[in-house]
Amino acid sequence: MSDLLHHTTMLDCKPVATPMASKQPCVADPDSPYKDVTEDRQIVGTLQYLTLTRPDLSYAVNSVCQYMHAPTNAHYQMVRRILRYVKGTLSLGVRILRASSLDLYAFSDADWAGYPTTRRSTTGFCTFLGSNCTSRKPVRCTGKVLKIKSKKSSLIR
Repeated sequence: MSDLLHHTTMLDCKPVATPMASKQPCVADPDSPYKDVTEDRQIVGTLQYLTLTRPDLSYAVNSVCQYMHAPTNAHYQMVRRILRYVKGTLSLGVRILRASSLDLYAFSDADWAGYPTTRRSTTGFCTFLGSNCTSRKPVRCTGKVLKIKSKKSSLIR
């Protein structure tokens, strides 16, 4: 992680508490393309690899990957924010510990139409065996979602 920060000249940056701003729309702006597409793709690819041991980065990295075909300056600012978050959380990562129990736990969450242009949701889950995460997966919903008054959702195919 330090090598990535050094490569991007972000070793001395000011850390932030979250990898994404709470309301950070990244709309593709063809009038503001990023100057070095290859560099941007290398950084984002490295961040993707980093998500194997840093699941806290998954959602933010997945969001910037949506724009790798034509990155803009706004997209690169999102990448820089992720790097600032990494700077402040260098000691975090997945650890496998000896578990006293082998109970299986599962958790899920959704963002409810978090993509501003398509209004599609992202959902995800993770499973734990004891205290160790054994699997996790984010999923972008491809169907239409109907909100119900009880704040549940149903998938319409």
